[in-house]
Amino acid sequence: VDDDFVPQDYRLQYRKSSASHFEDVYVGSETEFIVLHIDPNVDYQFRVCARGDGRQEWSPWSVPQTGRTTLVPHEWTAGLEGYSLSSRRNIALRNDSQSCGVLYSKAPTYFCGQTLTFSKVGVTGVCEAVLCSSVLRTQSQLSRDRRGCVNTTLYPRAVFVNGKEMTNQLPAVTSGSTVTFDMEVVPLGPSSNEGGTFKLRVTISSNNREVVFDWVLDQCCVSLYFGCSFSYPGWKVLVF
Repeated sequence: VDDDFVPQDYRLQYRKSSASHFEDVYVGSETEFIVLHIDPNVDYQFRVCARGDGRQEWSPWSVPQTGRTTLVPHEWTAGLEGYSLSSRRNIALRNDSQSCGVLYSKAPTYFCGQTLTFSKVGVTGVCEAVLCSSVLRTQSQLSRDRRGCVNTTLYPRAVFVNGKEMTNQLPAVTSGSTVTFDMEVVPLGPSSNEGGTFKLRVTISSNNREVVFDWVLDQCCVSLYFGCSFSYPGWKVLVF
């Protein structure tokens, strides 16, 4: 920007490199922003401008910068009775079907260092969120064998880890709630007696409350399946 004013707001635009027009993706005072729902392995162009306090006009656009992501988007597995999916398969709706199991992700797309967010919309009722280990390679294995699963279950307040209820509780999961998972690798020392060789530290957050626990594994695991289930119809969950 020019030197004659201090930026107060920013306007970020993007487009696919093959597109002719930019579109707004963010307007505000933050200097960082995560753009969601972009296609992997596709070039995108980004540009930004700014304006100062009391100004109505924006500064000239920056020179467009080109970038791409190689991250595979999170998707739910299609075809499970009891759930309907959006066209991008990142939103699942619990329908009126009597049969309803656990809906898992299509692939182990949740990696260490990322934040996984469940955003829920719908009726009040029992809901669960489960993180599962990529040790279970196939959906059939995932359905019948829970060994190697984090098995972290969120009920409206209680959090269960490997079947044991945690002391700390999260706020009730209601319509509009978001629940986030953050995961990092924690080194195990050579003299560790924790019964495993690999440990993940998982932080679950909801409505400014957090639960943190360590999960000890017998083998290296840096990517996870995730899943959810709802006991009542009408719930809708977006994962990103």
